[in-house]
Amino acid sequence: MLGLLAGLAHHTPPPVPTIATDVRPVRPRTHCPRPLYLSRVQAGFPSPADDYVETGLDLNEHLIQRPASTFFVRVQGDSMEAAGIYDGSVLIVDRADEADDGDIVVAAVDGELTVKRLRVARDRCWLVPEHEHYAPIEVTGEREMVIWGVVQHVIRSVG
Repeated sequence: MLGLLAGLAHHTPPPVPTIATDVRPVRPRTHCPRPLYLSRVQAGFPSPADDYVETGLDLNEHLIQRPASTFFVRVQGDSMEAAGIYDGSVLIVDRADEADDGDIVVAAVDGELTVKRLRVARDRCWLVPEHEHYAPIEVTGEREMVIWGVVQHVIRSVG
């Protein structure tokens, strides 16, 4: 498995486009800590909330492990809904993380970006959607595929 992925995952992805409006590099100097409360929110029955702030919480520290290799991209389409990735979601993608079987990746297939689950078995490789109306994309020698990075987090509205 690693031998097959080695040829795919170690390609140096092209630089992140700077003129595209839906792919954005991370600005590591952005700092916006917000309060993190000691109380935990109950998913069952409510309990009295503490009014004490534990510390400041900066989402950059929790969501971005390697700023130099991390970028954001906005999702268009519904092929990954069963994985909790919806149209309009923002993905936090790390280009330095090595892709492995089962990872959700952003890949360029024949020059077009897509987000899919990477599946590798018996020297074969697929990009698999998480929606029943879409077929897996088998990566063969006739297709050019470059893995741009592994999806680390999904940001989306719940309303």
